[in-house]
Amino acid sequence: MNRQILGYALFAIVAASLPAFGIYPIFIMKILCYALFACAFNLLLGYVGLLSFGHAAFLGSAAYASGHAIKVWGFSPEMGILYGILIAATLGFVIGGLAIRRSGIYFTMITLAMAQMVFFFFLQAPFTGGEDGLQGVPRGHLFGLLDLKNDLNLYYMVVGIFMIGYFICWRTVNSPFGQVLKAIKENEPRAISLGYDVDKYKLLAFVLSAAIAGLAGSTKMLVFVSATLSDAMWQMSGIVVLMTLIGGVGTFIGPVIGAFIVVMLENKIGDFGRMIADTTGVQWFSSLGESVTIVMGLIFIICVMAFRKGIVGELAHFFTARQSKSQ
Repeated sequence: MNRQILGYALFAIVAASLPAFGIYPIFIMKILCYALFACAFNLLLGYVGLLSFGHAAFLGSAAYASGHAIKVWGFSPEMGILYGILIAATLGFVIGGLAIRRSGIYFTMITLAMAQMVFFFFLQAPFTGGEDGLQGVPRGHLFGLLDLKNDLNLYYMVVGIFMIGYFICWRTVNSPFGQVLKAIKENEPRAISLGYDVDKYKLLAFVLSAAIAGLAGSTKMLVFVSATLSDAMWQMSGIVVLMTLIGGVGTFIGPVIGAFIVVMLENKIGDFGRMIADTTGVQWFSSLGESVTIVMGLIFIICVMAFRKGIVGELAHFFTARQSKSQ
């Protein structure tokens, strides 16, 4: 617990100092939103063993719900975020209630199918703005005091939200409830034989994961003052899988590192390619920014083949093996 508190304090100090070094706050907030989204997904895959291809539905539904509530109904930012979480959790209860009746690839395909239904609803619903999305959502004042139109104020709010969401994931896994989830992942028949209602635990974990994904979606909506169809597309569900696998499934910091790598690739690969082109004289690298999907696909293949446990998982395995040898 002391190590956890120390880690939180260190993260808070580093996060608070980043804007002072000239790093664009919007960029950091984007990383934190995706990192929280990946943590929510990892809670389900890494500790329950359920692979969902429909988590974009929760991110998108919370973004649209909170954006509509703030822009049209006049909700305050904090109430809009809570409303988005409620909608995402409710949707998670409905989709999870249907999906957990099956396992393996059938569970995965049900989540994907339900998420696509949600996507087409947002595409055709009149209040979502269709292909244009929900634009121009006012940020307002947090608790009527803090002006969120100031990017720095919003930044510190996003840092706080991320820390709360991350702590919820950590506390869940390290609670008796989390130990049951691990038991279900490791040996579901044995968990059933011990008297646990496995379906109920799976559903609770699914709803919690959906709620945290909704928190990420509502926060992302405030950062970019909009909710778009890309938040609910199946590609977003694929990206969060990629983030988690790159960082390390079943680790706490892994999804955060995976989110950082993916967002950096999406935003900086073009600059990196031009730098390589200027250094090597090979002009093909200057068009690397137009091939982000190909680059991420190659990284995914390399991780699957060489880093089966992800970056954090492989590092942890290396240091554990080294420590055991030294003893």
